[in-house]
Amino acid sequence: MAKKKKKEKKLAKKLLHKYRLVVLNEDTFEERFAFKLTRLNVFVATGISALVLIILTTLLIAFTPLREYIPGYSSARLKSTATQLMLKTDSLQNVIHKQNQYYASIRNVLTGKISSEEFNKDSVITNRETINPAILQPSKTDSILRKEVEQEDKYNVIDAAVDRTDFKLFPPVKGEITSEYNLKEKHYAVDIVTPKNTPVKATADGTVIFSEWTSETGYVIIIEHRYGLISVYKHNASLAKEQGELVKKGEVIATVGSTGELTTGPHLHFELWSNGHPVNPTDFLEFQ
Repeated sequence: MAKKKKKEKKLAKKLLHKYRLVVLNEDTFEERFAFKLTRLNVFVATGISALVLIILTTLLIAFTPLREYIPGYSSARLKSTATQLMLKTDSLQNVIHKQNQYYASIRNVLTGKISSEEFNKDSVITNRETINPAILQPSKTDSILRKEVEQEDKYNVIDAAVDRTDFKLFPPVKGEITSEYNLKEKHYAVDIVTPKNTPVKATADGTVIFSEWTSETGYVIIIEHRYGLISVYKHNASLAKEQGELVKKGEVIATVGSTGELTTGPHLHFELWSNGHPVNPTDFLEFQ
């Protein structure tokens, strides 16, 4: 115990022992200034200096542009640019996704790859056998109203819930229908027989989104209209419009022909698609 106390006193004596730091002129040995120091003072001053230096360095790195020169740190401008690029990339991915869906719809129109189940998934027609006919018998007044509404909307493929009476369809050609719309046989069009080179006219205002030759259906032109409506014209002898052109209702876009592997003579193969689903053109147009 005594030895321990003796060592502690000896250590305290060393720490508190006073020293004198003198700065002299080398030529004249004149004393310039002097400091009285102890080992404890030196340790404390060194520690405080190191702590202040660490704090100042941290502040410089955190709040000044100097951090850009330190590996692992990036500038605010670089972060802002990276954020903008990330947002643009996300937007481009959304645009590409929508375009892929759009091209897939066009591909379905060209190839006719669509199932009847997909088209009728929300239709009560597939469940007509389960409905009690007695419940659905309309009254005389209701029957008269139904006929009036049907007559008003006969030539309107657009949802009647919205006032779009300015949107009417125009028959592309006049002639006899030799092959009618048949969903079960995947014939999503009507074939209208008419003399060769008869002008084919646009059924409504729109933009040409496809105007090319295909091996099976010859010269094909597809027009995108308002309200999600697409019209398709196949087996043409020639095309008068190119992709990207704007057309008016009734404007000549092609001539009737018999091109392609699946043709049986001069006629127009005409399709209507509403929001990605085929619809029967004879429900909205008269071709004779």
